[in-house]
Amino acid sequence: MGALRAAIEFQQAMTEANRDQPEEKAIVFRIGIHLGDVIVQGDNIYGDDVNVAARLEAEAPPGGIVVSRAVREAMSGRTKAELHALGELSLKNIARPIRAFRVEWQAADWHTVVVSDPPAIAAAGPASALADRPALAVLAFRNLSGDPEREYFADGISDDIITTLSRIPTFVVIARSSSFSYKGRAVDVRQIGRELGVRYVVDGSVQHAAGKSLRISCVLIDAGSGTHLWAERYDGSLDELFELQDRITSSIVAALLPKVLRTEIARAQVKPTTSLSAYDLYLRAAASLNQHTESALNDALALLRQAVAIDPRFSSAWAGLARAHWWRAQAGGSFSEAQAFGGEAATRAVETGRDDPVALALGGFGIAYLGGKPMEGAAHIQRALALNPNFLMAWRFGGATCSMLGEHGKAIEHFERAMQLSPLDDDAFESYYGLSMTCFFLGRYAQAVEWADQALRDRPRSALALLVKIAAVAMCGHRADELSGLVGQLLSLLPRMTIKGFRRRMSMYQAADLEHFADALRTAGIPE
Repeated sequence: MGALRAAIEFQQAMTEANRDQPEEKAIVFRIGIHLGDVIVQGDNIYGDDVNVAARLEAEAPPGGIVVSRAVREAMSGRTKAELHALGELSLKNIARPIRAFRVEWQAADWHTVVVSDPPAIAAAGPASALADRPALAVLAFRNLSGDPEREYFADGISDDIITTLSRIPTFVVIARSSSFSYKGRAVDVRQIGRELGVRYVVDGSVQHAAGKSLRISCVLIDAGSGTHLWAERYDGSLDELFELQDRITSSIVAALLPKVLRTEIARAQVKPTTSLSAYDLYLRAAASLNQHTESALNDALALLRQAVAIDPRFSSAWAGLARAHWWRAQAGGSFSEAQAFGGEAATRAVETGRDDPVALALGGFGIAYLGGKPMEGAAHIQRALALNPNFLMAWRFGGATCSMLGEHGKAIEHFERAMQLSPLDDDAFESYYGLSMTCFFLGRYAQAVEWADQALRDRPRSALALLVKIAAVAMCGHRADELSGLVGQLLSLLPRMTIKGFRRRMSMYQAADLEHFADALRTAGIPE
């Protein structure tokens, strides 16, 4: 098909054109192709099939191509490219699910001529091009079942992980054509790291156990030292083959992101301060934010300001600035200052990070919480989930924005999904706190107290979690003897706490929910 050939040639040409460009200046496109009828009026084209192609474009990774089944059937055996099934996609404003395929090709099969006259540069090894962001290769999972028919399932697991990780700007993910070249070969992981220029390697296996049972094992390896950083095993049944594949992919991707980030933070912390890049500053700030102290928060703000000064389009750093400002406000700092500076950072995050799930999730929540625009913030968070459905941070902040909008049942679903993706997550506090607030709004006061207690076990000095517990206990009626002690703890953390101040800081919530909470605080004895 001419359209697919032209698309591959175009993407290959853009790869060549971007080869010598720094990341922030590289121009990348997504392409979606569908086969069907169109309506032509002047210079414009319309029709359902045009809409399908436009929605498929949004599903393609940067620099990639996604096609429909109609295109796959038309080009079968006629183009040097591989098509990898993405399953049936539910596309926005498209009534029926569309079976889609990701296109992959070998550069050697598609020689292109880039019309430019770039300056000559010295040849560089793969590692030099990937030095700033962590690079990762997912090897073909080994089929240990003794059944060649299960080979496609093992490959499918690896392929799904590559596709999902490729959507996360935190990583540079090596293409399947390169990482699968080691399939069936006994190669030391450190050699793979050197040859592909990656810091991390994901390896795994699929084993057909007794009866209809399947066992999938996965390991994350530091390619420099060969050290195993994380490992997990997943069990399921052949009766739920494709559901199992989706579940395993979700779990693996959800676990990999925080693990790699923590390892990168540790790597950045041992570097000399004179050689820090914007990304290293961002990682150091992330480490400071995790300490949850006022001095560490100030350090994080300073580091993030340096990062965006070096790279004004560093979307994740802008998102980190927004988060640092709202954390400071939640700890008792100036809310108006957080709104001014954090709100601006949140806006910059979503403007510069349209394809960055971290920027969209954090920036979206900043717009909802600091900007008082939960509907707009929720839209950005939903885009983050469209880019990475396994991004637990987006599920968590999506739950918070749903709660602001009064969609409490939906909020609980979001928080529960976040906990399913990572039951032992370091930031589970935010899910616990969110659930406690949502349960309070639903009148489930005993559950609100339980979730607030879980949040307080993670962060004993959290005024937010303590505030929800006080409101819920006040509404329980039979636990009034606890209130004076709880209120005393709260006022020791926030001496100037008033209901008026609370209403101003929580004005983004629905009026009825806000009044419900304020009444509970009055009952508890919080000053007006």
